[in-house]
Amino acid sequence: MIWSIKGKKILAATHNQGKLEEISALLYPLGVTVVSAKDLDLPEPDETEDTFLGNARIKAHSGAKASGLPSLSDDSGIEIDALDGAPGVYTADWAETPSGRDFEMAMTKAHGLLEEKNAPFPRTGRFCCTLVIAWPSGKDVFF
Repeated sequence: MIWSIKGKKILAATHNQGKLEEISALLYPLGVTVVSAKDLDLPEPDETEDTFLGNARIKAHSGAKASGLPSLSDDSGIEIDALDGAPGVYTADWAETPSGRDFEMAMTKAHGLLEEKNAPFPRTGRFCCTLVIAWPSGKDVFF
């Protein structure tokens, strides 16, 4: 059955400690043990898709194939309506600096672009998050 998590162990396909802690806390009441891609020294696959679902699938399937465990991944970002949905899947890229991610810098960039466009108020947008669970068999489900 696609929904089973055999052995009650799942891979969080992330190297982000914060995400690992959040996923672990959510699954703990269900008796599920969570290990991360970082714990298993798995590489981070390139996110080459232009949708949250596509990138989450890449990470989940890569993790499931490499670990032999069901693998949970996410892709998320902010979509700003007046910027035609940008930064979208590139939210983290907008925050990239030589010394790590700076999301305040990314939001300053977004604000500057909104001002350049003289975007009308209210300036709307949304935070989007797509989750994918993939099994080593190649099956997946997404939320």
